[in-house]
Amino acid sequence: MTIMNMPTGLTPADDLSVWPASTARVGHGGLVVGAVPLTEIAERFGTPAYVLDEGEVRERCRTYRSAFPEAEVLYAAKAFLCRAMAHWVDEEGLGLDVCSAGELELAVTAGFPAERIVLHGNAKSPHDIDAALRLGVGRIVIDSPSEIARLAAAVGPHGHQKVMLRVVPGISAGGHDKVRTGTDDQKFGLSLTDGHAQHAIARILGQPQLELTGLHCHLGSQITTVKPYLSAVRRMVGLMARIRETHGVELPELDMGGGHGVAYRPGEDGLDITTLARRMRAELAESCAAAGLTVPRLLVEPGRAVVGPAGVALYRVLAVKRTGDNLFVAVDGGMSDNPRPALYGVRYAPRLIGRASTAQSCKATVVGRHCEAGDVLASAVDLPGDIHPGDLLAVPVAGAYQLSMASGYNMVGRPPVVAVADGHARLLVRRESLEDFRSRDVGL
Repeated sequence: MTIMNMPTGLTPADDLSVWPASTARVGHGGLVVGAVPLTEIAERFGTPAYVLDEGEVRERCRTYRSAFPEAEVLYAAKAFLCRAMAHWVDEEGLGLDVCSAGELELAVTAGFPAERIVLHGNAKSPHDIDAALRLGVGRIVIDSPSEIARLAAAVGPHGHQKVMLRVVPGISAGGHDKVRTGTDDQKFGLSLTDGHAQHAIARILGQPQLELTGLHCHLGSQITTVKPYLSAVRRMVGLMARIRETHGVELPELDMGGGHGVAYRPGEDGLDITTLARRMRAELAESCAAAGLTVPRLLVEPGRAVVGPAGVALYRVLAVKRTGDNLFVAVDGGMSDNPRPALYGVRYAPRLIGRASTAQSCKATVVGRHCEAGDVLASAVDLPGDIHPGDLLAVPVAGAYQLSMASGYNMVGRPPVVAVADGHARLLVRRESLEDFRSRDVGL
C-alpha cells in the first residue's frame, strides 16, 4: 500500500482538513483511516457503514483533559454510545453525561463507574430515576420543579443524592433554531429572568436528602464562538452570588455544558477548545473575584467535538440520474442512518473513493434511498462527472448524532459501526437485520 502525498491545487472535495488526522491517500483514489483502507471496510462489512477512528477519539479526549486540567470533563453520550466508546472515555479519564436509563445501564454494565456519571433529561421517567438511584450516579440534573419532589420521594427520608439545577440564562447560541437551548422559549431548564430558577433552588435546599452541588447551563449545539460561553459564565456566577446572599450557601460546582461546534465541510469554522478553556477559566476567576466567591469547580460536556470528526460514513451509489439541471446521486443509506440533514438542514462533503477519476467535476446532490423528498445528504457538492452505480462515497465528520439518532424507517436496518486502529478493523455494533425487525413484531 503506497501512501500518497497531498497534491497542490486541491479542489474542495479533495481537502482532508475535516477528516480524522490518520487519514491518508493511497493509490487509485483510495483513502485509509487508522491505517485501514476504507474500500476494505466496505467490502468486509458492507455499506452503509460507520467507521470510527479510535485514535482520533482518544486524542480528542486528551485535548480536553489538557485544555481543562482542573475541570471535570464529561463525554455527552447522546452523541454516540456503545460499550467500546464507554471504555475509551473511561480509560482517557473523562466522566459521562447520559440522558436515559438505557444510556446509563449500557455504560455501567460495560464497567463505567457510576459515580462519574451525570443524568440529564427534561422529562425523566420513573425508570430513569430508579435506575440512577439504584446504580448510584454521581449527580442528577434537575430540569423542572416537579422533579424536586419526585426525586426527594424516590431517594427517601434517609437517602442522599447529589443534584444540580439546569438554569436557562437567556442567551441565544447554536447552529440552528432547533438546537438552541439557552433561551426562555424552549423546553429545557428553569429561567433565570423570570425567577423560576431561584424558586427551585430554595425548594431543593429545603430537601435534606438532596445535596445541591451546583448549577448547570447548556446553551445549545454547534456553537463556534467563545463569547456566548463567557456571557453565560457571568450570569451563572451572578446567580451563585445571589444564592449565597439569600441562603448562605456557596455552591462548589458549575457545569457549563457542551455544544462545542466542529467543521463539517472544509473552510467552515469550529470552536477552538484551547481558546475556549483559557478564556472561560479566566472569566470564571474574574467574575468570582468580583463577587467575592470561591471559584467553583468547572464541568464541561463535549459530545460532538469528541466523536464527530472521528467518524466516517461509507455508502454505495445505487443510481445516478439527471432531472433538468440537477444531477442526483442516490446512495444505499440516507435519513434512516443520518436524519440531521432533514432535521437541521446540515450538509456534508462526500467524496468518491476506491477509484481514480480524470473526469471533470460537476455539482451533484447526494440523496438517500428513502421515500421522502427531504432525504438529502449533501447539496451542490463536487463529484466526478463519470460517477456511476457501484461507486463508493465516503462522508467525513460522521461520528456524532447519526447512529444515535438513526431509525427503522422503511425497515432498511441501521448500519454497523467499525472501529479502526493501527491497521486493524473490528466490529463494535453489528448491522441491524430483517430478523431484528421480525423478532420485535410479536402480534397478528
